[in-house]
Amino acid sequence: MNVKTAGLFFLLFSIFAKGVFGAPLEELVGPERAGILRNQTEPVSLLQTSKPIVQLAPNHARIKNFVNENLNNLKANIFIETLSLYRLPSRQGEEPRNTWSIAEQTGLFNQLTAISSLAGIQYYSESNKAMKTFYETSSVVDGPAGKNILPDPKFTITPQSAVLYTRQKDLTFGDNIYLFNYYASRDSIYFSQQNLTTFYVTIIPAVGKNNLKTIVAVIDTGDSLLIYAAAMAKAASLPGMSGRISASFTNRINAILKWFSGQADMVFGKSNS
Repeated sequence: MNVKTAGLFFLLFSIFAKGVFGAPLEELVGPERAGILRNQTEPVSLLQTSKPIVQLAPNHARIKNFVNENLNNLKANIFIETLSLYRLPSRQGEEPRNTWSIAEQTGLFNQLTAISSLAGIQYYSESNKAMKTFYETSSVVDGPAGKNILPDPKFTITPQSAVLYTRQKDLTFGDNIYLFNYYASRDSIYFSQQNLTTFYVTIIPAVGKNNLKTIVAVIDTGDSLLIYAAAMAKAASLPGMSGRISASFTNRINAILKWFSGQADMVFGKSNS
């Protein structure tokens, strides 16, 4: 190991050993939105169906660029964004506010790649005024053909990136294959979910393959985790279809946010409050 490499290794070790500072929430979303997020439990949400632009993504260079790039490439006509907080009670009011440890970040990464845990998650259906199952089945598979089920991956340290193929059956669009791309930086974990098969509503093709992206980003702000979630799609322009798809994607985001809270509880040993 040369002197330059050794110095870099020591610097990185020192940063993680001593703890680093999470980006303040106010810098990521602005003082006004930060105040709203701190004073309410419901997510801040925005739905756009005509020439959508990114409006709620946090001021985090990697994540904001990632969302903009995906939205621009997809040319989506439905775009839903949400912001919410997962509060860490033991860190509330701490100064300085240290970010997650290596063990916590790796634990959270493993929980976010635990695809099988999505099976059975539920959302509240406004039309039915009752809870409904979102994903009936959910598993990692060995490739885009989705023939063989694999166990959820387990990482001993957070990778910079990871790729998973999954097979998931939901009660709106049926049984489909997805591509998940995961990324991690010092203070963030984010991933995208892309459909590799066409979504159908009954026999009507509603969303073509590769025309849906769901993005979830988690940023450690010190006393809380900021969660940004978005669903974007280039959907069929059929009478009544846009509204149905928009409602389904809103349910998708709400279900994923609830699922994230449960996964984070297992890492941080706390309930979301």
